[in-house]
Amino acid sequence: MGSVNGATLMARSLKQQGVEYMFGIVGFPVFGIASAAQKEGITYIGMRNEQSASYAAQAASYLTGRPQACLVVSGPGVIHALAGLANAEKNCWPMILIGGASPTYQNGMGGFQEERQVALAEPYCKYAHGIEHVQRIPYYVEQAIRTSMYGRPGPVYLDMPDDIINGEAEEDEIVSAASVGDAPTSFADPDAVEAALSALESAERPLVVVGKGMAWSRAEGEVREFIERTQLPFLASPMGKGILPDDDPLSVGAARSTALREADLVFLMGARLNWIMHFGLPPRFAKDVRVVQLDISPEEIGTNVPAEVALVGDGKAVAGQLNRALDNRQWFYPADTAWRATLREKAQSNVEAVAPMVEDESTPMNYYRAYRDIEEWLPEDAIIIGEGANTMDIGRTQMANRAPRHRLDAGSYGTMGIGLGFTIGAAVVHPDKAIVAVQGDSAFGFSGMEIETAVRYKLPIKIVVLNNGGIGGGIDELPTDKPIPPSILTPGARYDGMMEALGGKGFYVEDPADLRAALDEAMAHDGPALVNVRLDPRAGRKPQQFGWLTT
Repeated sequence: MGSVNGATLMARSLKQQGVEYMFGIVGFPVFGIASAAQKEGITYIGMRNEQSASYAAQAASYLTGRPQACLVVSGPGVIHALAGLANAEKNCWPMILIGGASPTYQNGMGGFQEERQVALAEPYCKYAHGIEHVQRIPYYVEQAIRTSMYGRPGPVYLDMPDDIINGEAEEDEIVSAASVGDAPTSFADPDAVEAALSALESAERPLVVVGKGMAWSRAEGEVREFIERTQLPFLASPMGKGILPDDDPLSVGAARSTALREADLVFLMGARLNWIMHFGLPPRFAKDVRVVQLDISPEEIGTNVPAEVALVGDGKAVAGQLNRALDNRQWFYPADTAWRATLREKAQSNVEAVAPMVEDESTPMNYYRAYRDIEEWLPEDAIIIGEGANTMDIGRTQMANRAPRHRLDAGSYGTMGIGLGFTIGAAVVHPDKAIVAVQGDSAFGFSGMEIETAVRYKLPIKIVVLNNGGIGGGIDELPTDKPIPPSILTPGARYDGMMEALGGKGFYVEDPADLRAALDEAMAHDGPALVNVRLDPRAGRKPQQFGWLTT
């Protein structure tokens, strides 16, 4: 029947399991896997850094709903990619990392880039295994893909030694594996569904928090029906944005702090009480807040704050159960409550607080003035990647999302460096959409060379760098008579020139009157474009009620 080598069998197995995209950097010993992947019809994108490749793979996985692949070389290549594994694990996103390795017969001899790669990967993923026999590659790929998708999603790792990549197996000796379908649907206890609705009905100041778990489970239809039927106020987590439109009248995003602090019952729909939600603890939450929690992972129930009602199951399935149970209740939250009035008043107050900054025409401009033009310019269905401290935080409030899985940012791990990896991953999966990265200058620096990748593959991504010359804040010019402060970057650095030098289109803007025209030209350009917006180095957020990471 003939034989097949390990590289080809790996590519064939990945394709069988629904892998459509592979991001990576080739070198010894993984050249053959990349070439074989292309022959099998997998789209291969060669990146400039393993971290960016791993970020691109997990973004593509999240957007497609199935694990996509990252391919890296042995030793340092795998170690660089561990950052992506850790980020995917914290975000509960699938992906498969494939690392080359030195030949098995050299284990312990000090081989080229020899490293304990499986042991290093294990803390950051759901499954890690070294492949010992060519004929068993399909088995290990099936195991990895299934583990990545089922239950709480997460990353997986497979180790491919050089002698396995180049080794051969007879076709009739290959261990076959079934194609992994969608994860089995799990439903919540029906009694818990009724208890959850009863708890919501009993609350005076209820709040629904819609998290990215609902986005992952493709539950937007069910969540929208639930909110429309119950008329409950809701708050979206950063990557739960768009499951319901940010401008929905029931959204309380503009009164976030007040909504969390004063709610007497919080319904977590695919969201967690981690640092993003201030752990559910005072002073950011009421001391005696009641919690109803929906999560696919039983281990997550009751983290930091005990759950009064636990709904364990798939987000889409459980939201459907809630909607069906509502048929027998005919209940909705009234429109004329003091709670609604409080939230409306706070939202309006916050809008008024930033209005002077939004309208400020000073040069250089502030964040809110820049975002005024960016928000008006963004296409309705643009996928937005936000990265940077002030840039990302302010952008969450100033750039609206109206569709699910259309916002990607630092997420649960707070990772800097995800920007262009996420952007390229989104552009490969969705070539029909506008893909826009809005980054601080510090954030751009983590992955800036990936603009060459975008140029090489003719990906029409648009990058807006909000450039304040520092990490958090900058200064007007670099000192010459004392050390440069640790948080300072080059004022007015010409990142637009980098884009031009590498074959894209670059724009530099200082005057707010010029911003919209530059953005329009960038969007009209048929390739990658970067708009470098110089900000006032002292620009920042509006005054905050609570300090950074206040619980």
